[in-house]
Amino acid sequence: MKRIAILNGPNLNLLGTREPGVYGHQTLEDLEASWVAFGQTHGVQVICFQSNVEGELIDAIQANGFDADAILINPGGYTHTSVAIRDAIAAVDAPVYEVHISHPEAREEFRKTSLVREVCAGGVSGLGVRGYMSVLESIIFK
Repeated sequence: MKRIAILNGPNLNLLGTREPGVYGHQTLEDLEASWVAFGQTHGVQVICFQSNVEGELIDAIQANGFDADAILINPGGYTHTSVAIRDAIAAVDAPVYEVHISHPEAREEFRKTSLVREVCAGGVSGLGVRGYMSVLESIIFK
């Protein structure tokens, strides 16, 4: 059975209430339930994890990065600041896909730099929460 981990970084636990004009109205719990159900429908185990703590995200990358078929990660604000998350992604075997709800390149100047992008197998941004499902479908139906 395929196994895919979906990892979310800081402040994504506030989906549905945090800047709904940018991030939408769905909660992370609702989204996770839909990803898990979609995976089950297609014989894929989807594991979801969220943390506001950089080290916990690194632990999750390492815990899933050698036996999962893929990892989707939205590092949140760590996208622009965390060399440690970048290095964790580079160190694992599983392909990692960077996902962003908004389109960082169209936002503030500091958001235009992604430290993780060059070590990811691909990614999507600016499609809202639908971006996660687009990548998930791409991996499952590959």
